[in-house]
Amino acid sequence: MAVKSSLSSAPLFRFRRPVSYFSLFSRNSLKLSWKRSSPSYVGVRAAVGIPGSDGPVLKASTDAASAIDFLTLCHRLKTTKRKGWVNHGIKGAESIADHMYRMALMALISGDLPGVNRERCIKIAIVHDIAEAIVGDITPSDGVPKSEKSRREQIALSEMCEILGGGMRADEIKELWTEYENNSSIEAKLVKDFDKVEMILQALEYEMAHGKILDEFFISTAGKFQTDIGRRWAAEVTSRRNRRLRELDS
Repeated sequence: MAVKSSLSSAPLFRFRRPVSYFSLFSRNSLKLSWKRSSPSYVGVRAAVGIPGSDGPVLKASTDAASAIDFLTLCHRLKTTKRKGWVNHGIKGAESIADHMYRMALMALISGDLPGVNRERCIKIAIVHDIAEAIVGDITPSDGVPKSEKSRREQIALSEMCEILGGGMRADEIKELWTEYENNSSIEAKLVKDFDKVEMILQALEYEMAHGKILDEFFISTAGKFQTDIGRRWAAEVTSRRNRRLRELDS
């Protein structure tokens, strides 16, 4: 189905095959199926006016269409709440995108470290949870083995890169995600530390806002930091929490 432009007989909008979705039939199987009931993604043709010509020239913009398809799918990262907080009854819990954004800020302000590509850290932080746009936030309480979680996310990531249209940027996203998943570089190790620091900082903020005690988030990260900056930032968060708990007890 297409919507015609008043400037030309060429379609201004074209409906593309909708994105696939994942149906979970068991804890250990993930089936890929297609929704065919209604189109989900819209590609756009760009109208570009050229001075002196008889009229605007409509140029098919498949790159733009793929980009908008991809970004539309990534919108789910803004609306999907982090399940760990939801399970603990936190109202107005942060989204996956909220979490990744502050991690990217951590990478931005961490300063220049010997042997660390700070720009790469920012990129890894932005994409490390990107597959959750399709699979959602799988937490340890879901009982899904780590290998199975990784398998589902790899399938989802491939689907997202296909929607993006493949090419250099899609390959870069896959490379960054795999590097983080495999913990295979100093940048990946640092971002994994930022992931934990961001979580305990958020836990402290929720404790302060909601009067809850969220010990398990601090316990789950204890002794698991891989870099000096991760250990120092985590120690600062923990110190502030301990000081607050002492004040509450006094």
